[in-house]
Amino acid sequence: MVAAATLALPAIFSTHRRGNFYLAKALELGGRAFIGGSSSPISAPRNLGSFDVNSSLISPPAFIPSSPTASSPFGFHCLDPMETGKYAEELGVAVRVVQMACTLCQGVQEGLVWRKREQVKSKDDDSPVTVADWGVQATVSWVLSQCFGSENVSIVAEEDTQALSRKDASGLLESVVKAVNGCLVEAHQYGLKAPQKPLGSTDVLEAIGRCTSNGGPKGRFWVLDPVDGTLGFVRGDQYAIALALIEDGEVVLGVLGCPNYPMKKRWLNFHQRYYRLMSKLSPPVAGSWHKGCVMYAMKGSREAWMQPLVEDHSKLGLNNVSARPIKVSSVDDPAFATFCEPVEKSNSRHSFTAGLAQSVGLRKQPLRVYSMVKYAAIACGDAEIFMKFAKAGYKEKIWDHAAGVIIIHEAGGVVTDAGGKPLDFTRGIYLEGLDRGIIACSGSLLHDKIIRAVDASWDSSSL
Repeated sequence: MVAAATLALPAIFSTHRRGNFYLAKALELGGRAFIGGSSSPISAPRNLGSFDVNSSLISPPAFIPSSPTASSPFGFHCLDPMETGKYAEELGVAVRVVQMACTLCQGVQEGLVWRKREQVKSKDDDSPVTVADWGVQATVSWVLSQCFGSENVSIVAEEDTQALSRKDASGLLESVVKAVNGCLVEAHQYGLKAPQKPLGSTDVLEAIGRCTSNGGPKGRFWVLDPVDGTLGFVRGDQYAIALALIEDGEVVLGVLGCPNYPMKKRWLNFHQRYYRLMSKLSPPVAGSWHKGCVMYAMKGSREAWMQPLVEDHSKLGLNNVSARPIKVSSVDDPAFATFCEPVEKSNSRHSFTAGLAQSVGLRKQPLRVYSMVKYAAIACGDAEIFMKFAKAGYKEKIWDHAAGVIIIHEAGGVVTDAGGKPLDFTRGIYLEGLDRGIIACSGSLLHDKIIRAVDASWDSSSL
């Protein structure tokens, strides 16, 4: 039986809120801040160590297995030191840095919500990019390099430094640097080591520029999507920070930060701005965990976990917050299942999924959600199906799926391509060889029904 995990937050945030100060300063630059250019089974770690926020900081992290009753800042509990597993150290750092990244993104998104759309520019492929995208990538890159040594860290990530390095991008770069420093200055509150002095422009560009791995079938590399669903992010809606570790072509751990994820399923159907408004009209119960979470899992553990955002709960003054194990839904009747699909039609065939849903017997309206929040919804039981059939010529990237796939797997679900084959993470930055589309389900019965329906209707679909 899995013991409930406890998140201890003993007044760990500074009263001066230096992080928020830096983020606020970054937002003061107005529109310039938002311009863009282009193995064997193991048990899930329930405690990756105990930290004293007044003691010396760890770098690289030395996680010390604790007693069954001890707690750490991030809610993992361990009954036996061996249960921490092969990747416990990496998972511990990954969860902490994603928590930090969520705080950075919340500050930037808050400033974006009421800004005009023309203040957000696009990359070459017309997708938007913000200070948060570069800021999170720099932060994650810097932390991983500090914890494990830059020579040991290889990262596949979405952003590059091209737009930030232009002569006319000095204001943009300044905003990114301030956001990164505002985040890293609070690193010790998450059990990580903060830089001895603020990073400069060169340091930030180097951190972003280190993320140049092309992946492949051999070796170990991290996969990062700093802000998955950037369009949802700039619209004030759902988005995710996704970090995974791949070793010899297999995803061995994944972490999803979902700062706007509501703890009540019905709110997933509403735009986040509406939720924000309703929350002001009818505030959540004092001390309640009403939105925002980090989900994570490790290969072979058969467990996945959800924990609240540390930053949000420190503001509520809570000292103990439960992190809980999550499982997929037990619904196997299509008539009662909820299915997710992308919001945008640009890279997904809504008409085909609509026809497929009808043929399978899905009665509910699709839940259209930005980003890997769709994977999160299935992993925690709020939805049962995710279907995506991309338009011709579109190639799925590994950073859009790696973290979500392992979390659903360990929570008890199934993710394959439309031919029933596991997604292949061995062939570089793209999911090469993908058969038609991607299908994620809470269980094998639903999954098999959808696979059969795809086979029956594909030839007549003109896709």
